[in-house]
Amino acid sequence: MAGYIMTIDSLESLDKCIKSGTYSTVLGKPRNGNWGVHHEGTFADYLSMEEGNHIYFFFKRKIYGIGELVNIGDDCKYLNYFKADIPKNYSDDDYSKLSPLLEEGNTANRCLCLFKPSPYFFKKGIDMDDVLASNPQKFKMLRAMWKVSFIKIDDEEDSALMDIILKRNEEELYEQKDIYEFSNSHHLKIEHKIKQDHRLNTYNILLNAKDENKIKHEMAIEAHLCEMLKTDNEVFGKWDYISHQVIASPFKPIDYMDKMDIFGYRYIKGYNTISKYLIIEIKKDAASVEVIDQVMKYVDWVTQEYAFGDYSMVEAYIVASDFPEEVIEKNKKDSIRYFTKGNRPTESCEWSDCTLVSYNYENDEIEFNKE
Repeated sequence: MAGYIMTIDSLESLDKCIKSGTYSTVLGKPRNGNWGVHHEGTFADYLSMEEGNHIYFFFKRKIYGIGELVNIGDDCKYLNYFKADIPKNYSDDDYSKLSPLLEEGNTANRCLCLFKPSPYFFKKGIDMDDVLASNPQKFKMLRAMWKVSFIKIDDEEDSALMDIILKRNEEELYEQKDIYEFSNSHHLKIEHKIKQDHRLNTYNILLNAKDENKIKHEMAIEAHLCEMLKTDNEVFGKWDYISHQVIASPFKPIDYMDKMDIFGYRYIKGYNTISKYLIIEIKKDAASVEVIDQVMKYVDWVTQEYAFGDYSMVEAYIVASDFPEEVIEKNKKDSIRYFTKGNRPTESCEWSDCTLVSYNYENDEIEFNKE
């Protein structure tokens, strides 16, 4: 299962979150009636959440775990109050009038997720250095955790993090001691409050970011894809793991790291074996020829880092409002890789799986079409 590592500001806040089984990011106020990219990015992170994903907390160099997202009603994440996804600065005095799910919250708590211990949240946190040293090859996103509310980690990173937390808390696990208290009474209260208007989707996010038939922010399109790719669709297909802004370069100063707009993978049906990896690069306007080289850099990175040289495991897409003829021609010419599979005998293979997808925003909906 994938996992999320949430930044928390105090041990008191940690205790309250775990006891109630709820976490809500404090979002800064929108400016001039518009969402910023960081707001849309937070919505995208919530939209990628699914029941069964693990949740951890980070406070002063230490990571605390282990929890698991659970569906209350039909989902594990919701808008905290009506119209929380509209970039309006509501007064805290109006909070109780907006049908909030959280009793101890305010209008800065626009989204929330729901979780339970799995098996327990241990009071012994594990130092970040100890975590990274426990299985260096598995940790990618954790190394880049910097100036964010929370990050998403994939199955391998999640498994490595679980391992070190359980190893360091083996005695506490067996004896069920030094663990945080949890009560599902808050979940029961929230379940009775949930209405249709608490559902989290990208309708209002896209509506706010529209610019005639285009979207003003690429992050808003990322958020929509985080929602869309978890379900069957004709253009991209359904994917089991979806994340955005995933590292796609060797470790270096965070501000200079290359990041893929969308990264994901799909399992062989019925098994926990990865079949395909997904890369999506998004351009809100018409694509330029440079995007082809950019995406192929990501394709090479994912193939070597995740697929061990097997290009056939990678699907790449470029999403843009339009594709000039020179971009289409460059994609045909330069989005090709030759590789070999097997040893006895060796099979020569050709990869050319970079698909151009145009988008159009019309009638309050975004449509994607393969070129």
